[in-house]
Amino acid sequence: MKKLPLIVVLAIAMQALTYWPAALADMSHHHMLMDERGMVMNANSDKLPQDCQAISETVDLTIHAGQKHALAFNGKMFAFDQQQWDVKPCAKINITFINDDHIRHQLMIHGLPGYLYPDGMFHLELYGAGELKASLIVPSQKKTYLVHCELPQHMEKGMKAQLKVAGGDGDLPSIPGISAPIKADHYAIDWQQSTLFILLVCIIAGLLLPFIAVTLIKSKSKPL
Repeated sequence: MKKLPLIVVLAIAMQALTYWPAALADMSHHHMLMDERGMVMNANSDKLPQDCQAISETVDLTIHAGQKHALAFNGKMFAFDQQQWDVKPCAKINITFINDDHIRHQLMIHGLPGYLYPDGMFHLELYGAGELKASLIVPSQKKTYLVHCELPQHMEKGMKAQLKVAGGDGDLPSIPGISAPIKADHYAIDWQQSTLFILLVCIIAGLLLPFIAVTLIKSKSKPL
């Protein structure tokens, strides 16, 4: 293998020196921490919201995400293992986020004060099965915060919940098992002749099979 000319090596080195600081700067916005497992954005374990004098309570939440948690809800594909949490005003919440699937899932909380959480967002993300931990401190305002996965169709297919502070200010729409959907799923049946024939056969079989079974039992029970 031929050795690279010195000028080529220097050019590659200069490009790397130019690229990596910019890449690291991109990764540091929103207080982002990232590795090969996932990402944490806007974690806050010690800065109080402006309307809080002190932390009122410390709450440890373990939140699972995955397909198996959607089995409790008809027509849903993804879900958290719980759909609602309630904490006191000015509570510190320590979240352990566990992805039970081998696909990417997120846990995002929206509507938080922007001076503490850029874009009003707290974000945990796992690229596959695994676990992440991070904390946040909620304001004193009585409010219901959206908790969801922002990946395409994950929220629409069930991965949506709500975090209530001091009981919240009402339920958000389309929370599985809690509130009615804005637009309910509709699975229309294509009533063709073959569909009606199969349905008719099933009904007749359902009526005849018990009669046949009783007749056979009676015939076997008769003395020879």
